[in-house]
Amino acid sequence: MVDHVAGENVNQVVDSGKGVPDSPGYELPLLLFGGFRTLIDRLHTRLADEGHPDLRPAHGFAMQAIGVRGATASEIGRRLGVSKQAAGKTVDRLLALGYAERADDPADARRKLVHLTPRGYDALARSAAGFDELRAEWCATLGTDRVRALEADLRNVVPEETAFRLDATSWLGGA
Repeated sequence: MVDHVAGENVNQVVDSGKGVPDSPGYELPLLLFGGFRTLIDRLHTRLADEGHPDLRPAHGFAMQAIGVRGATASEIGRRLGVSKQAAGKTVDRLLALGYAERADDPADARRKLVHLTPRGYDALARSAAGFDELRAEWCATLGTDRVRALEADLRNVVPEETAFRLDATSWLGGA
């Protein structure tokens, strides 16, 4: 586990391997997560500047789980790998922020579907554009060929069925 305390990198398991040609295995997932976290944090800074200051990463996952057809809280929970109650809390927050709305399911009046609002679609469109800009920045820094190679390498080692799963919150312990 890595913590950043007072500017120090503190690894509670082992703190070695920096600058070594064959780094220890634990660094790879931490670096991949660090890259993910950097992209997500920078995206949310941009989204805040573009009128979405209350949007959080969990909200983006939830909006993806809602999809274009809408979904029930139970379906959202399954797609995210969290309980119906945890999904319901996130949905309630999206409703309060104006990113989603509830409506009767035309196929079953007992069910309530959650749909994205125009504000929700705007946030997703801005996210997509932001990710394109961030990828372009990585290409400018690393070179387009290296970024493409990195993406291709990750496609080779990440099983296709898990490449775009939304349920990271279930193994990170949050909702």
